[in-house]
Amino acid sequence: MNDEQLLRYARHILLDELGIEGQERLLAARVLVVGAGGLGSPAALYLATAGVGDITLADDDVVELSNLQRQILHTTASVGRPKAESGRDMLAAFNPQTRVHARVERLQGQALSDAVAQADLVLDCTDNFATRHAINRACVQHRKPLVSGAAIRFDGQVSVYDLRDPDAPCYHCLFPEADDVEEANCATMGVFAPVVGIIGSMQAAEALKLLSGVGESLSGRLLWLDVRTMQWRSPARSRLARATASISRDRSTPIPRSTCGASTSRMRPVPVPMSTRSRTRRPANSAARARSTSSSSTCRPRISSQRWALAVK
Repeated sequence: MNDEQLLRYARHILLDELGIEGQERLLAARVLVVGAGGLGSPAALYLATAGVGDITLADDDVVELSNLQRQILHTTASVGRPKAESGRDMLAAFNPQTRVHARVERLQGQALSDAVAQADLVLDCTDNFATRHAINRACVQHRKPLVSGAAIRFDGQVSVYDLRDPDAPCYHCLFPEADDVEEANCATMGVFAPVVGIIGSMQAAEALKLLSGVGESLSGRLLWLDVRTMQWRSPARSRLARATASISRDRSTPIPRSTCGASTSRMRPVPVPMSTRSRTRRPANSAARARSTSSSSTCRPRISSQRWALAVK
């Protein structure tokens, strides 16, 4: 770390839990951010300014005037430009030392798999279930940690799927793939601008914690935010059980072979308010200790995606 970096990241280095070693892990990290809209904007900004060394920003959309109410990575001058390129230029203005790769495409198939394989961590900042499940499958395949966020209207949610752990649940465990899911997006339902800023910032915080080895992640837990009352909450086990019973009465959901194979009984409620205690953990590029998985452990959905999953861009 050179003198300029020591000064730029001084406030991080002062943190006992992070320090120089943690900052060096961030500088060496490679992160894939899928989606450069409402969630991807604050997430990518904080990753770049915090010193993540290599960021790939993928989005096939262009900046529209209606995006500027919440997508803080773009300006009025960016209207009509590809979001990935506009975002790359903005991140370079904040921190020219961060290498930013703009991919003006909808990552899918082998391209998505290759991009996930090259990253240490993936942020899902997309706005539809098909893409979310495709990202999840690629992360399961390559055992990469996935930080997922979503928002609509006045509500947001965030979770971490740390797939380095063979017992960790994946996105499909909580929001199973189905043909009858009703998509919701801000173009038709609206979104309160600060919601995406809050959720995107939390995605960045979880990513930085995983990469630097600081604290305890949201792995196996889900947080919801209702901005109208400014309250965080998490599903209790009894609520999960009721949702599961409802699903089983309505239909059976097929389990894709490429999902994690973990039991969602490991999804844990989060105490609100959250504990401020910090525990040092290993960085994201460290291999998690392999644990044998019971043959009875299956990837069983616990919450109906129609009821709980949110989407925004």
